[in-house]
Amino acid sequence: MTLSESALRMKLLIEKAIEEHVIGHDEYDQIIHIATQDGHIDNQERALLSQFQEMIDDRTIRIVPKK
Repeated sequence: MTLSESALRMKLLIEKAIEEHVIGHDEYDQIIHIATQDGHIDNQERALLSQFQEMIDDRTIRIVPKK
C-alpha cells in the first residue's frame, strides 16, 4: 500500500523522533496538524498516530518542552 503524502510527511517526523527518543512540542503539533489539515484522518494517518501515541505512552519517545 502506498502512503498518502500527508502520511509520508508524518512518518518522516515520527521516525526522526524515534531516532532521537524525544520530540518537541512544535514537532508534535506539526504531526497533529498534518493529520488534520485536510479535515479527514485516513487509515494510514490513524495507524501512524496510534503507534506514535503508544511510543509516547511507553516513553519510547518523550515530549520535551521548548528550549
